[in-house]
Amino acid sequence: MAVLVIGDAPTAAIEAAGLRIHPCRPGADDPLPATLAGIDALILSPGTTLAALPLVGPALAAEVPVLALGEGARLLTEAAGTDGTGGGTADPLLGGGSAPHGFRVGASAWGLPVPDEADCELLRRFAELVAGRAETTATRTFFTPRAAAWEERFAYQTPAYEAAVARMRLRPGQRALDLGCGSGRALPALRALVGATGTVIGVDVTHAMLTAAARAAAGPGAAAARRLRAAPAVRSAVHGIFAAGLLDHLPHPDTALREWARVTAPGGELLLFHPSGRAERAARHGRAVSPDDPLAEPNLRPALEAAGWHVATYEDAPSHFLTRATR
Repeated sequence: MAVLVIGDAPTAAIEAAGLRIHPCRPGADDPLPATLAGIDALILSPGTTLAALPLVGPALAAEVPVLALGEGARLLTEAAGTDGTGGGTADPLLGGGSAPHGFRVGASAWGLPVPDEADCELLRRFAELVAGRAETTATRTFFTPRAAAWEERFAYQTPAYEAAVARMRLRPGQRALDLGCGSGRALPALRALVGATGTVIGVDVTHAMLTAAARAAAGPGAAAARRLRAAPAVRSAVHGIFAAGLLDHLPHPDTALREWARVTAPGGELLLFHPSGRAERAARHGRAVSPDDPLAEPNLRPALEAAGWHVATYEDAPSHFLTRATR
């Protein structure tokens, strides 16, 4: 995990959290990276210059954590188009008593126009936040700049998604989740199963992907793409979960399977899908199929059973991967 520090800022608390510092000091011939790839957070120190502005906008769009101090805070307000007002009384980073003149932009950026150099507690809290969000930040950084063109690039896979969704035993009036819905390729097919009286919710951690999904679902009777931020879904609230290319990218797949079972009604369905098989995907990335792959049948079947699912179908064909399980 790397934190890009532009200018001079105290970094001891960041390094103490196990985060690697990527320094970039104006005037020291440290070039700014061209993109945020591999960057888990951004610190704009009082010495930050306008040269950093092209990185701040993408960081805000991808919800990469940003801490802006002094002149850096003014650069943050310029990139965000805000005046930088508002206190941090209820903010999890700024706290109630610390940094009363700080402000927040969106979900992942904080500014402190008058930083207190002695306040290492703020940097410690920021480091904890960065470490806790690292997996999600990497996903958002990758998908945000690609979201607008994603559906056009992979439109040829739509029939495979439709065929996979059709194998779910959903009925009109039921509720379905598309977890990791991306640009919404499966949402219309799920809507066709549950009908106008049913509910389809697309869930994704990347806001730009949800924006693309909302556009794709904008036709008559189409599903709505939403972001679930509030309390966990009610137990037994849904009748079907569709998850394409998601489970093996989660840091704790066993925990996810248990949570998915918790929110699914008895008899409800889980469909794990990918439009290519495990061997084809491994070959595409120049590696062999790993026996530790959570999607390998000797790993996936017991994990599903332990989480409260009964495996009805397991298919790992060259053309697709599909597992259907019943709650």
